[in-house]
Amino acid sequence: MINPDQCRAARALANMSQDDLAKAAKVGLSTVRNFETGRSVPVTNNLEAIMRVLQEKIVFLSNGQHAEGGPGVRLK
Repeated sequence: MINPDQCRAARALANMSQDDLAKAAKVGLSTVRNFETGRSVPVTNNLEAIMRVLQEKIVFLSNGQHAEGGPGVRLK
């Protein structure tokens, strides 16, 4: 799964607003906002929907994968 920092970075790289992401993932805007600010973690199916949308353009890197320094994102 991804963390809030990865979500914000991926959304920025994909040139999407929070509203764009919420609509594309078919989740509430508050779901995206609350996740990105660390207030809450979406239920699994909502988080997976967010990831699916972002993974159309973004690759999520887990801790230590392809680069040192922890989890991150990169363009496809």
